[in-house]
Amino acid sequence: MTLNDLLVYVGNHPEAVVLYFAILPIAALLLAWIAGAEGRNAPWNLIYSSIIYLSAVPGIFALSLNVYLFLFERGSIMNTDIYTQVLPIVSMILTLNIVRRNVDLNYIPGFEKLSGLLVLIAATIGLMWLVDRTRIFAIISMPFSAVILIFVALMLALRFGYRQTFGRKA
Repeated sequence: MTLNDLLVYVGNHPEAVVLYFAILPIAALLLAWIAGAEGRNAPWNLIYSSIIYLSAVPGIFALSLNVYLFLFERGSIMNTDIYTQVLPIVSMILTLNIVRRNVDLNYIPGFEKLSGLLVLIAATIGLMWLVDRTRIFAIISMPFSAVILIFVALMLALRFGYRQTFGRKA
């Protein structure tokens, strides 16, 4: 089974996916109601962290997939699958907003790693898009190891820039 087969299957049988992505914001609301002002303390912050990761990992994947499809595959927005390309992102945004409204995200364990992952994915996609548009690979004949070293150096530079800009570790 390929990734495309999986996405087509999920698009044709969306019940479980819709239920999953509907439960996450509802769970965040319910937890906010139950935990109240104690949401920043254990065990509530760990439960918030789980809810965030359960919504953000598929949301970031869907966002990355959309960027890839629109930038590299030149896909049409009219062919966007609501269940696999839009619903995870909407659920992620809703869940993050609900949690952020009730708890300062600095108290959520691992949240800075999630934002660092998002920056790293965005930087990687941006570099891939830049290489794709400039056709650097077609005019330069250098060993693949040199290309990997340049890529790693650019990632380190982006990490350094992120750390300097936002004042925390990426």
